[in-house]
Amino acid sequence: MTFNTVNFIDYILIALYFVIIIWVGIFSARKNKNTDDYFKGGGKIPWVLAGLSNWVSGFSAFMFVAAAGFTYVNGIGAVPIFTSAFWAYLVGYFYFAKRWRRSRINSPLQFLTRRFSSSTTYFYSVTAIIPQTVGIGQGLYILCIFVSTALGFSGQMFTINGFEMSGFQLSVLIVGAVMIIYTVIGGIWAAVLSDAVQSVIIVVMTIIIFPVSFMYLGQGSGFLAGVVRLWNEAPTGYFALSGQVANPLFLLSYLISIMLGYNVAWAQVQRYHSVPDEKGAQKMALLCAVLSLLGPLLWILPVMASRIIFPDITTLWPSFAVPAEASFVSLALLLLPHGMIGFVVSAILSATLGQANDAFNWLAATTTRDIYVPVHKRYAGSEPSEKTQFNVARLTMLVVGVLGVMVAWYIPRFGGAFNFALEYYSLVAAFSMPVALGMIYRKTPWWSGMASCSAAIIVAVTLMSLGVWKEYAFIRNMLSESIVSAVVFFGSAYWFDPEDPRHADLKQLEIDLHEPVIETNVTFDPGAFAVYRLLGQVCLVLGAVLVICIAVPGTDVAPSTVNGVSGAVLLALGVALLKYSHVPSRPPITE
Repeated sequence: MTFNTVNFIDYILIALYFVIIIWVGIFSARKNKNTDDYFKGGGKIPWVLAGLSNWVSGFSAFMFVAAAGFTYVNGIGAVPIFTSAFWAYLVGYFYFAKRWRRSRINSPLQFLTRRFSSSTTYFYSVTAIIPQTVGIGQGLYILCIFVSTALGFSGQMFTINGFEMSGFQLSVLIVGAVMIIYTVIGGIWAAVLSDAVQSVIIVVMTIIIFPVSFMYLGQGSGFLAGVVRLWNEAPTGYFALSGQVANPLFLLSYLISIMLGYNVAWAQVQRYHSVPDEKGAQKMALLCAVLSLLGPLLWILPVMASRIIFPDITTLWPSFAVPAEASFVSLALLLLPHGMIGFVVSAILSATLGQANDAFNWLAATTTRDIYVPVHKRYAGSEPSEKTQFNVARLTMLVVGVLGVMVAWYIPRFGGAFNFALEYYSLVAAFSMPVALGMIYRKTPWWSGMASCSAAIIVAVTLMSLGVWKEYAFIRNMLSESIVSAVVFFGSAYWFDPEDPRHADLKQLEIDLHEPVIETNVTFDPGAFAVYRLLGQVCLVLGAVLVICIAVPGTDVAPSTVNGVSGAVLLALGVALLKYSHVPSRPPITE
């Protein structure tokens, strides 16, 4: 069994991806006329683009590494776990999408001011900066571990201007720099457009690797023969729920986590406010639901096939702490030719960068809108200019990005971030509960958000310190935080006084939540067509490169014709987008 290691052709495609992402950032910068454009696209981002962006931002290197390892070991049990976002987005479609759009906020945390108090906003702003920065650094760390290993230079040492660094550290600097540059330049337009490019890369990659995996498994007898072989040769219990997936409490805890993460996460809120009206927000949620059901199946099933293709994966990757986590990468290196190999690395890069970009954007939004502007008004007596707010937002993104790179650089000194991530994020999930409850029930006092969040954190940390139910840390944290937060939140309703002057914003919020957001003044916006034209051009460039890669010698297992098929798909998509982006001769007639 021979793997196709990354070569010069793959490096060219990876470099091309970096150029395209920075190009997208520069293009996006021209669409930012003010901070409203910078943070939420002026509410003019098409719902299709917003939906693609929202969906792809849920991916990261974690999905192709840790999640792949989980699938390799647990089989069909990965399906209810990694398609669970479908149910969360359905809840968003029926409930949260239109309510978030109706809340009429300019930054995600502004909801906390309207629903609770300005004190709650400051509380969340300060307490969220550190976890989000660590999250960005952790994602970058995981990504660069994968990239430096896949490219074969993780163990090499490099000297730049007399400063010596490992291949991993060099990848952190390069990837981190690109992430910072295109985000600082373009704002949310850069996030949405780059996510759209990333969704194209991920979809094409998964569409190709899905049939190729089962055809290889079929040993020349076709796709269906591969499916039959997986069914017949899979380990006992591979098509049944087992282990922690069979634990109802784990499934309940995971469902709570997913519902919060995909309905009240600040990056999600930012997307709902980037579209013109609440119908667009609901369409965005529905598109994400469909993609979250179909998309994961395209990579879950090939990874299940890898259990038969690589029955003893430990012998292939003996240096890996969890060899099963290399299952998806192993499929790519075995079955894809040069060219597509670079495409896969680009997909992993794009997914993780998109997720970090969302964190960048809402952190900059809340720092500027919810902290800097009120403080400036209080001490200077006036609101800062748009130019000043722009500069503060970009400076915030730059600082957070640099701190994220530093976190990624030093995480190895603390033993790595993989196992730490699960328990860490189950702890900070307590911040989301009061937000969800505050949207659903609005007759609690101004301090209820801070009280329920603090109580949940205190109880979870206490249980963790005492070692209670240590073997089920995720379940313990999620359930204890959810129960305590709900009890304190609803219990505080006893002290709710509707006439309290501090509830003035809450009264207006209540009115707004019952007032639909309908785009009444529909105007012709040629800029929307320019967005589709840009995506069409990107697809044509990537497609042409892959078609050229047909000339690259392949193998019997990984023929270069795979590059041709992938390139043809991208070229067809590019032509379709360019045709759709043709500006009509007159504005469309609206009712």
